[in-house]
Amino acid sequence: MFDLIQAGGWLMFPIILCSIIAAAICIERFWTLRKDQIVPKNLLAQVWGWIRANELDSRKLRELKASSPLGQILAAGISNHRRGREQMKESIEEVANHVVHEMERYLNALGTVAAITPLLGLLGTVIGMIKVFSAIRLEGTGNAAVLAGGISEALITTAAGLTVAIPSLFFYRYFQRRVDELVITMEQEALKLVEVLNGDRNEKADAVVARPEMASTNGDR
Repeated sequence: MFDLIQAGGWLMFPIILCSIIAAAICIERFWTLRKDQIVPKNLLAQVWGWIRANELDSRKLRELKASSPLGQILAAGISNHRRGREQMKESIEEVANHVVHEMERYLNALGTVAAITPLLGLLGTVIGMIKVFSAIRLEGTGNAAVLAGGISEALITTAAGLTVAIPSLFFYRYFQRRVDELVITMEQEALKLVEVLNGDRNEKADAVVARPEMASTNGDR
């Protein structure tokens, strides 16, 4: 492996560094963007149960806010629901923008790695071919070792750059899609909260909160 890196020239080191960065970001995002951590199941139903039982005090509100990103959004809506529907929506949107920003953390860096590693490989290719033609100009085509060294540098850096770029681009798109799905789920839960807290009847609120459970029950049938 060291011989391969050495044959690829100095551009192999930034490519390897990019691969380490990409791997670290992927591991961190896989851990952070777990659905049960971002959007805990039945959280809205639990919150509505607290509200109906008159148990939602400041302590539970702090616990809700610290529990998950969805909890932060719901806590913001609950804290401002007495100011009216529009004010409640604005507070939810403000917190949601911050939550989405946190969910997209490091994704730009991953996309940058996917974009620059092929360019680093291409640069290595160009440098390797320059060495080949320089050797041909100075020594002719008789020195096979010099020619092979330049060609190896050209091919190895290109292959290394693509090896890093392809999975980086794949996971960049994958995490973007995951964030989009989680955002849609949080938006749906936030809209249910608005409807629950601004509804005219408790029966309507119960139906809104219980809707996921009813859907899952019908699906089992």
